[in-house]
Order: sequence, then structure tokens, then C-alpha cells
Amino acid sequence: MNKYIKTVLIPALCFIGFVQAAVAAEDYTIDSDKILVTVVLKHQQDKSLTELQAKMDENQFWQSFPPKGVEVDSWYVMMGLGQVITVKILPKDLRTLNLAVEKSAWGIFDTDIYPTYEFKAIAESIKARKSADQSK
Repeated sequence: MNKYIKTVLIPALCFIGFVQAAVAAEDYTIDSDKILVTVVLKHQQDKSLTELQAKMDENQFWQSFPPKGVEVDSWYVMMGLGQVITVKILPKDLRTLNLAVEKSAWGIFDTDIYPTYEFKAIAESIKARKSADQSK
């Protein structure tokens, strides 16, 4: 029995473990040189819309944001929160994006900036695989 464990069972279990690891480590590589960054601009609710717009003009918000070289992927207004903007940039342009936010949005919005990645295709792949596994 001891020889059987060493020559058959252990290699078989190792192979099964390898196959499971290979399936779990699907390639979800992002094929782009650009990164996604989500910029959240929360309205400062102690100011009226008129005050906010005047401050935007004073800061030259529309002339400064987004800066050149930044590709806007999406720009939504979230009622009760503010604006949520997802941009695509080269990593070297992250400082430029940050400076544009600091110079044009501060005093108008409270800001949050998050590195982001697209998860929709990955989630759909996982869901399909889990549904297929459950059907078996």
C-alpha cells in the first residue's frame, strides 16, 4: 500500500491540485498601457448652486478639468452626492490629473480619487463558470 501511495495516489492528487490551481488562476490581464482612475467630486452642500458655479468660474474648472492627455471614460452626476468621473490615463499623467483636481475642484467639491479597473467581463466570466459548475 505504501508503494501505491507514493507512485499513484500522490502524483494523482498533485495533478488534480495543479488542474484546480490552473482553473482558479484564469488570466484576467488588462491589455492596456493606460490605467483607469475614478474621480469623485462631492458637492460641498454648505454652498448654493450659484456659489458653486461662481467658484468653478473663478477656479477655471472647465478650462482645467480634465487636463490634456486624459481620456474621459464616463462622467455621471449622482444625485445627492456629486459627480463621478472615470478617466483613462497613462501612469505618467497621474500627477497632472491630481494637480488639475487640486487647482480647479478644491473649494467647490470634496474630492476622492481611486485607481480603478474594469471588472464587468471578469464578473460575467465567474458567474458563467459558477452557473456551469452548479448545473453539473
